[in-house]
Amino acid sequence: MPDSAEGDFADFYAATWPRTLAVTYALTGDRGVAEELAQEAYVKAWSHWGKVSRYDQPAAWVRQVATRLSVSRWRRSKVAASWLARNRTEAVAAPPDETTTALVQALQQIPEAQRRAIVLHHLADLAVDEVARLEHSPVGTIKARLSRGRAALAPLLADEPNGARTHV
Repeated sequence: MPDSAEGDFADFYAATWPRTLAVTYALTGDRGVAEELAQEAYVKAWSHWGKVSRYDQPAAWVRQVATRLSVSRWRRSKVAASWLARNRTEAVAAPPDETTTALVQALQQIPEAQRRAIVLHHLADLAVDEVARLEHSPVGTIKARLSRGRAALAPLLADEPNGARTHV
């Protein structure tokens, strides 16, 4: 499309965006989803701009497309929710125990790189070389992070003032 068409569309977009967004937001109740649907409607308008620009009310066409996209999304979500309700069994997870809570709190206090290494190696049961591959780091670096991380966690997981560990 020539530059004048781009300029015309840009002006059209700027002038009509707020109302189109308001319509999709009113339909969805979610600002992020509303922005996605409105953008999708404008993409469709741009791809047919030669024809849409000649309509009496191109903004109404865009809002109708956005409305239809909103309804389609709502229908898909209802179908998905219905399917999940029929086919999914609820797995109720037990709340974390005291030891897990203490471990998570302690992990939050060590540097992120050490935390990732410890979680991947000790909790996700990955070998050191696999952790190194995932972290895009040499094996020696991961070993150092594990060593430093364990050393940093030890006093954080000690309940007694003399450093005796009560959490493992």
